Amino acid sequence: MKIRSITYFFHPDHPSRKEALAQAGRFIREARAAVEASGYAVETVRLATPPFPIWLDEQDPAAARKLIREFENQAAAAGFTYISLGPALPDSPESFTRIPGFLEAAPNTFFSGMMTTPGGGISLPAVRACARVIERAAALTPDGFTNLRFTALANVQPGSPFFPAAYHSADVQPAFALATAAADLAVEAFTGAPTLQTAQQRLREALEMHARRLVEVAQRLEKAQKVHFYGIDFSLAPFPEEAQSLGTALQRLGIEVVGMHGSLAAAALIASTLDQANFPHTGFSGLMLPVLEDSTLARAAALGTLTVKDLLLYSAVCGTGLDTIPLPGDTTADQIAAVLLDVAALAQRLDKPLTARLMPVPGKLAGDPTEFEFAYFANSRVMPLEAAPLSGAFLGGDTITLQPRKPGENS
Repeated sequence: MKIRSITYFFHPDHPSRKEALAQAGRFIREARAAVEASGYAVETVRLATPPFPIWLDEQDPAAARKLIREFENQAAAAGFTYISLGPALPDSPESFTRIPGFLEAAPNTFFSGMMTTPGGGISLPAVRACARVIERAAALTPDGFTNLRFTALANVQPGSPFFPAAYHSADVQPAFALATAAADLAVEAFTGAPTLQTAQQRLREALEMHARRLVEVAQRLEKAQKVHFYGIDFSLAPFPEEAQSLGTALQRLGIEVVGMHGSLAAAALIASTLDQANFPHTGFSGLMLPVLEDSTLARAAALGTLTVKDLLLYSAVCGTGLDTIPLPGDTTADQIAAVLLDVAALAQRLDKPLTARLMPVPGKLAGDPTEFEFAYFANSRVMPLEAAPLSGAFLGGDTITLQPRKPGENS
């Protein structure tokens, strides 16, 4: 198991931009050293702010892009690998239109777009705005890779250390959280397990053992540095090799190929085990199924066994939604909006956080091989998308409200 990220959350203008970044840099150096001294490799250290419409008040587009480039450079000088400036917001429609230009200007900066509002609301204009961001971002590079740095959010709260979903609350007090790369724990726990109960017990014990060590380090940092500890997101993030694949973990439970019937039950079992494990949860703390970041999932998608609809179905019992999904390059914003609306509806009805990181690949058709050159990706094939533009009342400009399903409801 590795630490995918130590993510530091802060408000960039409190007490001042210069002092806030200096404080962030001091903290992250000490935090990285402390975590590594406890025996864990740290892959990245990251920085997340409140939603950018709250604090980025520069209205001139060119000036705003320049400010973000400078901020990215300052964060890199302070020691951070990547930064997230948080989501565009439904009550700030223009914030969505600015994201493609920001993505182009700052190659190590991530963004998101919030599709939902408190109380079960889904903003139809925000859903469509996120879809347009995805369509425009896909054209920024020949391979469509820019959409790695954008995701549409549904019912996602502050404090997730995983990018692109990470953002801070409007609080000026800094905080931090740990994101794990821990799919190998599930693979090891399930290999050769004689029963499902044994598999669950092995995974829960492994999670809690590592959590105790990490929490001890985090609490020392929290006390010494006066930086609030949000918790650990044990979403079992994979890496594209078999020993670190959540797809492999699912299959070790007894599924022939991910995507076949039984896969949902296996996913639910892992998610339930994560819920039962005793550690300070933050973010998703669920099953993460990013197609292009997991060699077994990528292979199942290439075979056609694993579909976009399958992944959305699994999100009902686990997971973070739709992640790193390669789509045909001619996929339109109207088609994407239909998918995003389903994600948002699922998140609000089940009262759980979900995201959609969709990656249309310019010039590619369904079934074409992907050709990304990125260490964290396993190439697959472009996945077909069964989506048509919405019509009628779904084209309105209102916010619809879904009553979250309560435990014990029959419907």
